[in-house]
Amino acid sequence: MRVPRSRLRTRSRLLAAALLAPLLAGCFAAGDGPSPDDAKDGSRLRVALAFPPAENLSPYGADATLLSRLGVTEGLTSLDANGAAAPALAASWRRENARTWEFTLREATFQDGTDVTPAAVAAALGHAAEAEPAPAALSGVTLTAEADGARGLRITTSEPDPVLPLRLSSPSLAVLSAKAYREDGRVDPVGTATGPFEITGVTGSSAATLDRFDDYWGGRAQAAGIDARFIADGTARANALRTGEVDIAEAVPVAQAATLEEATRRETATTRTTSLLLNTAAGPFEDPRVRAAARRAVDTSVLAKDVYEGHADPGAGIYGPAVTWAEGKRTEPAGRARPGGAEGTAITLATYDNRPELPEVAQVIERQLRKAGFTVKLEVREYSRLESDALAGKFDAVVLARNTLLDTGDPVAVLSGDYTCDGGYNIAQLCDKAVDRAVAAAEETADPGKRQDAAMAAEAAILGTDAVVPLVHQRVVTGVGAGVRGVLLDPYERVLVGTGTRR
Repeated sequence: MRVPRSRLRTRSRLLAAALLAPLLAGCFAAGDGPSPDDAKDGSRLRVALAFPPAENLSPYGADATLLSRLGVTEGLTSLDANGAAAPALAASWRRENARTWEFTLREATFQDGTDVTPAAVAAALGHAAEAEPAPAALSGVTLTAEADGARGLRITTSEPDPVLPLRLSSPSLAVLSAKAYREDGRVDPVGTATGPFEITGVTGSSAATLDRFDDYWGGRAQAAGIDARFIADGTARANALRTGEVDIAEAVPVAQAATLEEATRRETATTRTTSLLLNTAAGPFEDPRVRAAARRAVDTSVLAKDVYEGHADPGAGIYGPAVTWAEGKRTEPAGRARPGGAEGTAITLATYDNRPELPEVAQVIERQLRKAGFTVKLEVREYSRLESDALAGKFDAVVLARNTLLDTGDPVAVLSGDYTCDGGYNIAQLCDKAVDRAVAAAEETADPGKRQDAAMAAEAAILGTDAVVPLVHQRVVTGVGAGVRGVLLDPYERVLVGTGTRR
């Protein structure tokens, strides 16, 4: 099956990339591990999530990570705690030559009862590439996927792709059965995925019901199902955990963390960076001197200490301390413009409230920019109502929390998607030839250590444009009720519940 070159302007998702050196030892932290003596039928888990479905549960949109965090979808590979590709629907793989990889599929069943076959996987990859917009993990990639015997899948890329197994771990490349793909282009994961939990009902943007998928290849989940509630307000999520209404609450606001009992708080270093993105294509920040003035006006030291109350690290670059190899390879940005005057310059600063710290961060940035002479209008929306306008360049500046390793597990991917001329999540609207050359050089580098060096050189080039001002590197606080075990504390924020999660 031919998978065409992904469409330009593809969007990475929030929610939405490789740590090529150890991040954490062993598996993801999971509270308490499963016991073989636990009852298999189990109780249902009550989970509070921050982001409601935004695009009818399509795996190609903002909902991809939601589906993977609830244990609904999975791809050929996953990421282990060290950022390396790990088996998922593919039991193993090997590189035949510079452009060809051979994957061996494990025996698995879709939730509609059909078998996971090489032909089904090849078709799923084809549908992903034909999506409008195509997933960021396939941005600029041309590949051919075809069945090779009963369990083999051969994938050939038009250019050498040293991180293909990492790319295929993206939540947006989830493998679904043929029934999922509609003639009108819609994709329906209900009853067509492969994970340990199957969606059985969705109540608009407020709730979803999932039941255990008993034929899951990894064994029956210990929980009988999941009752998920989508609660955008972070205080309400924390209150729901505190009052026992839910068993797990994701993304507890730092202001609420201290109100939870210590035994119910889990803090995880993540690869998420909160940044100020400046619109380089139109408006005041088209002028690099005005961007430099904004960057100089921003004092990031107060954000980690005051806004995040110590649950974050000050912004150092696009990659934060959770990317353990980055700091030792970081170089000073070159070519920055001399800051110009900002007196009276009017700008619109936007952010979203699904992550409750962001409006407060934006308010601090607003005050700092005003002090420097900017006239600032602050606009706060829910993310689903903000994304399209942000991607269209309708704001002068955006405060955004971005998981730098979410889309593919490859550290270069976020640079390509967010800061190149053809990037699909380029909120900064950056189109700089030097940046594109630096990112392209990193993409073409196969050796892991040299790829890291190239990624950091590209980071320096991007920071030199002042299109992005890194603010803080986040840690995430997850609320876990008493007696709940096996919650997956994932630094990549791709998973939350699994077969061993139970109460």
